[in-house]
Amino acid sequence: MRTWLFVAISLIAAALFGQAPEFAQQYTQRLGGAIDELDRIVSHFDEDSRRSGYDRAGALALMGRNQEQLIRDQATRMSEAIDRLARLRAQQSAMNQPGAFTRVAAFANGYDQDIASRTWRNFQFALPISVDSLLFMSAGFIASLLLLWLAAVGLGRLARREASAQ
Repeated sequence: MRTWLFVAISLIAAALFGQAPEFAQQYTQRLGGAIDELDRIVSHFDEDSRRSGYDRAGALALMGRNQEQLIRDQATRMSEAIDRLARLRAQQSAMNQPGAFTRVAAFANGYDQDIASRTWRNFQFALPISVDSLLFMSAGFIASLLLLWLAAVGLGRLARREASAQ
């Protein structure tokens, strides 16, 4: 009975682990869209700055010294957008490396909270049959089966110790 329960739980874990490559792929699509949009915004800012005779740093410094709070706030927001664009590009580069485990690790190592939450909100579970999903499903099955077995062995030993102590 216990063996069948372990296998059933491990199959559920395998199905859940199999979702990781699909989620990473959908996140990567949203990441690319965010990069495209931020790149457009930063490019427009750079063009406006050049037309006014400034480079990016000079324009941000000028805006940061402005008497108007609105202009100073816009300088802060533009600096944040520029920094976020750099972070997202770095993550996109890491996620474009070959291998499903590499992509999922790159996601886990530095995901963008906003993009990840929007991806999760629209994510639909499926059973993708690809090499990547099969690898993750196998890893999930084996890891959960091993953890369940270790827990059962540990609980069995604890029960035997308590029984012998009484």
